[in-house]
Order: sequence, then C-alpha cells, then structure tokens
Amino acid sequence: MSINFNKRWKEHLKKESLFEYKNIFDPHEPDPISITTFDVHDHLESKIWSPNQRLNPSVKQKLLRIVGDFMEDVELDIEIVDIIITGSIANYNWTKFSDIDVHVVINLRDLDHDIDLVKDLLRQRQINWNLTHEIMIFDHEVEIYMQDKDEKHIATGIYSILGDRWLVEPTLDKPNVSLGPIEEKVTRLVEHIDKVQDLYNDRLYNQAFDFAGRIKRKIRNMRRSGLEKNGIFSTENLAFKYLRNSQYLDTLHEYYTMSYDKMMGLSDKTVPTRNIPGDVPDGNFKI
Repeated sequence: MSINFNKRWKEHLKKESLFEYKNIFDPHEPDPISITTFDVHDHLESKIWSPNQRLNPSVKQKLLRIVGDFMEDVELDIEIVDIIITGSIANYNWTKFSDIDVHVVINLRDLDHDIDLVKDLLRQRQINWNLTHEIMIFDHEVEIYMQDKDEKHIATGIYSILGDRWLVEPTLDKPNVSLGPIEEKVTRLVEHIDKVQDLYNDRLYNQAFDFAGRIKRKIRNMRRSGLEKNGIFSTENLAFKYLRNSQYLDTLHEYYTMSYDKMMGLSDKTVPTRNIPGDVPDGNFKI
C-alpha cells in the first residue's frame, strides 16, 4: 500500500496545530510524536539516575555486563578507555522514547592505522549488535556505539560509567523554541522522503537509492551543524528528533535498503531500472 508521507505530515500539522501550539512544555500532552516530545523536565530520569545525580548502581552493573558481552561478541580484544552515557537520557530533555546511548571509548589506532577502515568495520558490528538485541532497562532501549578517544563528541550531558562521574554535567535551562523553522525543515524533508517513495514505486531503484542516500547524509550533517552551533535545542536537532520520533527516518532507511536490494537482484521478472539523470530535473532533487 502506497503512503504519501507529505500528505500524512500535513494532516498531522492540521490535527496538532503546530503553528498555534500554546505550551511547548506541557508534560500532559499524550501524543508521542507531538512537539512536546522536546519537553524539559526539572529532574533527570529517576529510574536511571539516583537522587544525587549519579548513575543508578543496578543500571551501572547491567550496562557494564552488556558492554562486556558486546566486546566479546564482536571479538574485540582492546583496552577500553572509558564507557560513557550520552544523549537525551543524560539530560533534562529525556522522554519515554529516549534510548540509553552507551559509547565504548577506545583508541582506534590500537586496531589499525587506517582509521576510516576501522570505523567502517566497527560501525557494521555495532549496527548488527543493535539490530540483533533489544535490551530494555526501565523501558529505555540500550544502544551501543564505538567511539574513538580523539573523536569530538558534542553533547550537553556526558557521564563516565567507569569514573562514576559527569564529564559534562547537564544544566536545567528551558530554551525559547521557535516552531516555524522546525516546521519548515521537517516539511521539506518529508517531501524528499515522499519523492524517494515515488521513485521506488516507479521502479527507478537506482535513483531512489541515490536520492535516499543523499537525504540521509543531509539529515546527518544538518543535525551535526545544529548541535555544534546551538546545542540540543537547535532548530536542526529538533527537526531531526521529530523525524525520528515520528518514524520518518525509519521509513527513509527502509526505502534506501529496499532500493539497494532491487538494484542488486536478478530474476526472470526483473524490470530493468533506468538511471538517466535527465529524466528528472535537478531542481526536484535539491536538498
């Protein structure tokens, strides 16, 4: 069944009245993908953090065990520099959808001097692990990532599990969020995802794959730029979070994967794909 994502987004805007939303920090709003998923609490997630703002000891023991099993499963015999928790679960803007983002910090050069090659290999291993496992700690899913010790990680909350202390302690600030720019960015990106679906349905798998990849890179760079300039409440990061919470990013990835599979497959019924740049004006692919 074909879904028009742009139509769905516009219907959601009409239903939620994003333009006229009165209180962005209303904690009683039930809609899981409304703009209030960017709420700011006056406390950290109490199931994860103790009243003294240290990591819950039972959570700490579980996470250490999980990291140990991860390292064994991916067959990495390397010294761990640190294990950190970051992301919204380590901040006041946590929600019930927040993952527990655990970064295993290592020296990539201990594995090989070709850092890019090592990053690609580790990225595949961590993706496979996270896809294989669905570990929930107090209703928050645990996600494991590998991070080089020299990598610049931008976050307003970073907690060292090994040191049992904050490396970057979060502060309670309720920002002034402008909804207009968020709506504009999300609408434009949803239109692009809608275009990917059209290309796929027209069996233009090469173009769908290429365009989906460009959108994924665009979103990744958009978020990084926003975090570097204005932090977690930047327009770019909030647009990213909306797309993620409303599953548009999952949909984009699904079409990216399905397009690749169609490109690579062969059968008697296979319809040859067309990859003629002139078929679609460049303006339609502008991101």
